[in-house]
Amino acid sequence: MTDEPAADGSPPGLDLRALSAHLGHGPLTAELIAGGRSNLTYLVRGQGGSWIVRRPPLGHVLATAHDMAREYRVLSALADTSVPVPRPDLLCQDPSVLGAPFYVMRYVEGEVYRSAASAAALGLDRLTTLAGELGRVLARLHTTDPAQVGLADFGHPEGYLERQLRRWSKQLDASRSRELPGIDELRDRLAAALPPTPRAAIVHGDYRLDNVIFGPDDRIAAVVDWEMATLGDPLTDIGALLLYWELLVTGQGLFGKVPPGAEFPATSALLEPYLAEGGAGLEHLPWYLAFATFKLAVIAEGIHYRFQAGQTVGAGFERLGAAVPVLVARGHAILTEGH
Repeated sequence: MTDEPAADGSPPGLDLRALSAHLGHGPLTAELIAGGRSNLTYLVRGQGGSWIVRRPPLGHVLATAHDMAREYRVLSALADTSVPVPRPDLLCQDPSVLGAPFYVMRYVEGEVYRSAASAAALGLDRLTTLAGELGRVLARLHTTDPAQVGLADFGHPEGYLERQLRRWSKQLDASRSRELPGIDELRDRLAAALPPTPRAAIVHGDYRLDNVIFGPDDRIAAVVDWEMATLGDPLTDIGALLLYWELLVTGQGLFGKVPPGAEFPATSALLEPYLAEGGAGLEHLPWYLAFATFKLAVIAEGIHYRFQAGQTVGAGFERLGAAVPVLVARGHAILTEGH
């Protein structure tokens, strides 16, 4: 598989002629703006404007993942709420157009901070502002009544944590290609200490700094990458957000090296605005942090599987495999030490 565009300028996974005919816009140009780690995301430009197109990754796709209709539904439900999302335009579930289902949404202008270096360059004060925004917007999501936005049946909150552990265990088995010491034991420790689930909420499933677009005022213009959204335990979002922040600050495997002398705010800059905005209480937080390490280790192993098979599109996947044992060790440490 190659990352090179086709002769007509179509990037991998996106046939521009087929897309143009389907949308009734043309001619179109496109570039891959995020690829292979999750769903493929393209910026598409034409005479009628600019759009984002999302489709599943190429190659090895885990069961229940990459559901275009679910992403489109949650974006449509949140479009007129206080949770900023890109406005969805079109869902196509006919695989004959692009080879897989896809959807189209409006392009949102702004900045995405994908690396430790790009975040650190903002300085401590602006990073503290961004962290506060992350906390406040997540609280708004968690306090949005699913029934009021047509998502009452978007998931099954009862038994959510048990199902999450089963789901990620199954996806781990689907991606096994090497020995992963300690990962099964981490799952078993989590299963033996399941906390009681608080009130159900709309859960993003992968909420972090590089899954939001910031406007020029350092406010969040849009939350993106809703492929794992459901109704469930809001503290799973908190655990993931804190883990990703830790990995950003330490530069362990996912966000590149931290520049010398860089300063990042403490996690209180995320949590205090979240609680002030009415977010869920933080009981049993170490369990949720450890669960986040297990889930991210499984996701990283799935990407490593596709990378080894030559089925990823884009750069940066070669270091994901090395992150898995680091995450597993961190999960065990959290459960043992309580933080």
